[in-house]
Amino acid sequence: MQELELLAPARNLDIGIAAIDCGADAVYIAGPAFGARQAAGNPMEDIEKLCRHAHRYGARIFLTLNTLIYDDELQTARKMAHDAEDAGVDAFIVQDLAVLRFGLRVPLHASTQCAIRTPEKARMMESLGFSRLVLERQLSLDTIRAIRGAVSCELESFVHGALCVSYSGNCYLSEYLSGRSANRGQCVQACRSLYDLEEETAPGKFRRIGRNKAYLSLKDLSLKSWLPQLADAGICSFKIEGRLKSRSYVTNAVREYSMALDGIGAPRVSFGSVTGGFTPDTSKTFNRDFTTLYIDGKRSRWSSLDSAGNLGEEVGKVLSVRRSAGEMTVLLGPSASGGVTPLHNGDGFAFISPGGALTGFRGSVCTGNRIQARNVDGLSAGMSLYRNIDSSFEKELEANPCKRLLNAKVKLSFTDGTLQAVAVSEDGRRVDAMFDVPGVVAENQERMSSLLKAQIGKTSGIWSFTLESIESTGLPLLPASFINSVRRELAGKLDSLPCNCVPLTRGKVTDRAESTPLTYKDNVANRISAEILRERGAVISEKAYEISHQDGVELMRSKYCVRSQLGLCPGRKQGENARPLYLVNNGRRLRLSFDCAVCEMTVSAAPDISLKTPGATS
Repeated sequence: MQELELLAPARNLDIGIAAIDCGADAVYIAGPAFGARQAAGNPMEDIEKLCRHAHRYGARIFLTLNTLIYDDELQTARKMAHDAEDAGVDAFIVQDLAVLRFGLRVPLHASTQCAIRTPEKARMMESLGFSRLVLERQLSLDTIRAIRGAVSCELESFVHGALCVSYSGNCYLSEYLSGRSANRGQCVQACRSLYDLEEETAPGKFRRIGRNKAYLSLKDLSLKSWLPQLADAGICSFKIEGRLKSRSYVTNAVREYSMALDGIGAPRVSFGSVTGGFTPDTSKTFNRDFTTLYIDGKRSRWSSLDSAGNLGEEVGKVLSVRRSAGEMTVLLGPSASGGVTPLHNGDGFAFISPGGALTGFRGSVCTGNRIQARNVDGLSAGMSLYRNIDSSFEKELEANPCKRLLNAKVKLSFTDGTLQAVAVSEDGRRVDAMFDVPGVVAENQERMSSLLKAQIGKTSGIWSFTLESIESTGLPLLPASFINSVRRELAGKLDSLPCNCVPLTRGKVTDRAESTPLTYKDNVANRISAEILRERGAVISEKAYEISHQDGVELMRSKYCVRSQLGLCPGRKQGENARPLYLVNNGRRLRLSFDCAVCEMTVSAAPDISLKTPGATS
């Protein structure tokens, strides 16, 4: 069976180590620059430390070098990549094709920012030499199978975490609105903003049909129940999103998905067993509610319209709010489901204000259905209150960290006053050690045998030993301290040997002609990437949007559709489009168009307007 990999995000060294300890087979993390999360950079010394920790278990470290690179940055990016190789990284996750010419020794993985959503695009990326393709998130299982049939390289799929509403790598909304490009790691997340929704009733006249909603914000992805089907479709790496997320978020998700992958029964690419720790529950850390998106080829309610933030679980309806001297006491009734949720001191709560904004606060003292907290404006009787931080669960995560141990079997052989101890680890490392033993034979052989089994079968460092066999004509009398020293000696010798890691697939460059003219959506941002494509016969008609800033182009395209979400879909007719709608925020207008022939929505710029657009909210 194909080995499977659970790939975890890490904002920093501490989170990366915790992810490995909780069962991740690989971690993706940014170096000092050129990562698609600009706020999650790390010094190379930390990358080296993380590599050393991961490699003890045969786990992998992937460096995210997945932004567009400008010509004047190529030399800096190349040096950083070679420094990362020297630090021990196992692969690079890449968007810009120029990295293919950096002369790197380790495999290159094509980032989801490469917009791989068709078999044709997958074949092209494989032919360039990428050994793994990170697929677009808005794909059905059938499309994944089609891509699997078109290429022989590895395939990686996101299975959990935040979702971009646009097809990955083809979102230019942040660059258009703020000059901060998502393809450069600077996304301002305009898709999480609140908008008014309008339709054009006549040229230049608009009617407001919705107000203060996060119309472009999607729920978070959760495909835990789809892991067996994804593995069967040819996915080998299962990726958790969250390089800006907290340690508790990452460890919780990693533990839950690691246990789910273990349930499939396929081998994993790394070694070790996770012991102790907490009971994971991804509903208790940051989420916008969950969706399986388009994996089943069907549409459902994908949007988190009411809140683009971490709303959490509803804990009740507010019966009353009493305020005094900067404090407030909130009395709760049952939730809409009729249930009563136990609350804890320090829980975090949230509510949606009448204006649509998400407001949060911490409960200092929570007793029964009563919450005491610092005063916040906007909360009143009749509102739903949600808990988005469960302090009891957070304390459990902190107090009960996971520990990852490597298993090794030990054989003992006693002959002529000498003990030979042989240990073989689960990844195939073999060590032996010789010891002088006293000539006094133990009177109680059964008791001595039990003592050997108990003392050898303990842990030393990251090693968990099991006594497999004993060969002896008569066991000598040995103290527990001597047996412990044997175990520690074996652990030290195993530590000195490198793990027998499962090798990563390497890519191979093959000939392939490119005849389709390339546009701004192909994100050609420097001379090297342009050269690579021209060598294959491609005609580059437009440079990357971040350079050309063309007017009137699509800023976003998505399988998600506002009309479908709101139940306004007129029905798909070949060659016909639904009438456009408009999103309005702070005087900026965005046009929503509907390509019904392929069931996709696009977002483009529209003229700026006054906020005094006539019309009533329906």
